[in-house]
Amino acid sequence: MKFVDEVSIRVKAGDGGNGCMSFRREKFIENGGPNGGDGGDGGSVYMIADENLNTLVDYRYTRHFDAERGSNGGSTDCTGKKGEELVLRVPVGTTVIDSATQEVIGDLTKAGQKLLVAHGGWHGLGNTRFKSSTNRAPRQTTPGKPGEARDLKLEMKVLADVGLLGLPNAGKSTFIRSVSAAKPKVADYPFTTLVPNLGVVSVDRWKSFVVADIPGLIEGASDGAGLGIRFLKHLSRTRLLLHLVDMAPLDDASAPDAAEVIVSELTKFSPSLAERDRWLVLNKCDQILEEEHDARVKEIVDRLEWTGPVYVISAISKLGTERLCHDIMRYMEDRADRLANDPVYKEELAELDRHIEDEARAQLQALDDQRALRRSGVKSVHDIGDDDWDEEDVDDEDGPEIIYVRD
Repeated sequence: MKFVDEVSIRVKAGDGGNGCMSFRREKFIENGGPNGGDGGDGGSVYMIADENLNTLVDYRYTRHFDAERGSNGGSTDCTGKKGEELVLRVPVGTTVIDSATQEVIGDLTKAGQKLLVAHGGWHGLGNTRFKSSTNRAPRQTTPGKPGEARDLKLEMKVLADVGLLGLPNAGKSTFIRSVSAAKPKVADYPFTTLVPNLGVVSVDRWKSFVVADIPGLIEGASDGAGLGIRFLKHLSRTRLLLHLVDMAPLDDASAPDAAEVIVSELTKFSPSLAERDRWLVLNKCDQILEEEHDARVKEIVDRLEWTGPVYVISAISKLGTERLCHDIMRYMEDRADRLANDPVYKEELAELDRHIEDEARAQLQALDDQRALRRSGVKSVHDIGDDDWDEEDVDDEDGPEIIYVRD
């Protein structure tokens, strides 16, 4: 199944049914009064989070969704039928945004959560509603109100406890295969991972956490190099980040330089996300001599000025992974306990989450704007170079100054 995490759709709620103008006409009954019924309300459009879905591919090619219109009112005070509600199922973790105003309509983070995205039109009134002692035969009716129409942008973020960061071939997919039952693709070339992968790590019989692996970042990803930084949004809801660094890169690259690249790209995407709790995990320790471990670790830690936890592992041989997973589980339990008992800490995390969401959305919107400009052939102000200026349009500073005066 194709992984799709962003789509744009248009939803249209049903229009309300029109009111009916009718008069009672029966044998032996003179001057029958008005009996026109009201119309039915238009159907509304809802979105519901479905835990059985993991992609927005259902909305990739079908972009327009209309709810049913309410039926018109009938004679003999018959009210029109209400339009059927339209329910669109989306994966858990989907954010619904109004494309016109960039307003976040809602965030579907729990299975079964329901969100109203377009309200159905109100029904029209029949002429029965207008009868009075002075208006015995009203001929007034009202039409149904049009249903709400909206252009929506759906953004899906995977829900995971731990997120993996690293350059291509840092061993992120190998780590997930080592500690969970997930089987992402692993190969000896860059960008093996093209979409996020999830793995459930069982530490004990009743204890587990979810790890998310995203495609590797490279230098310049914030400017669109490689697969870009779009997939970093999937880490915005994680509780802990693991920064994987290859201790023995094959292309003569420097491990400290590689570690710095990830920190730089992460900060460019969202400075608040860079403040999330992050652990440094040095992978592929079996590729260098054991007596060189301490020197290599010290070199990376000093370059990053790192003060947090540091782990040295080999994902392929499962060396050090068990200790790391137990420490992560202990961190998750301590974090949950502190959230339950420390209101200040809870508010600080909530504020950090809000900043991460805002910064990530602003960054993604900027990328979408740049892509729209490229498609239209219009250059951004920042992309205009010296060659794009016409010499005839440049003022001649040595020439005479001409001032035009309007009479």
